[in-house]
Amino acid sequence: MKISTKGRYGLTIVVELGRKYGEGPVPLRKIAEEQELSEAYLEQLIPPLRNSGIVKSVRGAYGGYMLAKQPTEITAGDVIRILEGPIQLVEGLEETDVPQQALWHRIGEAVRSVLDTTTIQDLMEAGKESDQDSYMFYI
Repeated sequence: MKISTKGRYGLTIVVELGRKYGEGPVPLRKIAEEQELSEAYLEQLIPPLRNSGIVKSVRGAYGGYMLAKQPTEITAGDVIRILEGPIQLVEGLEETDVPQQALWHRIGEAVRSVLDTTTIQDLMEAGKESDQDSYMFYI
């Protein structure tokens, strides 16, 4: 299974909106600048996220996007499925040997389990921990 830039950038959008949850709408331009990503590309990812009910848009001079649900209610699996489609490791699984089928099935279940139990809140907290780890102290 390979997660494309579509899935990775989509997760980036949702995590950044999670960090600003409760503070009002965030313009995509701001996320693009902070993450050094193409604003035009991020704009292509918003419609499926909005149509699925993960994000909502606010029009106007102070408009932008915000999460439609709390960061604890959205999983990485939700975002990946919306932008990438079904989570599938191997195509044509029924054509492989039975022992291999069992292996690919177990691996697929493990990947789905990780994605479906990792919330946007978890990703936000993991980002905070890695920021703290990047500091080096000399004595």
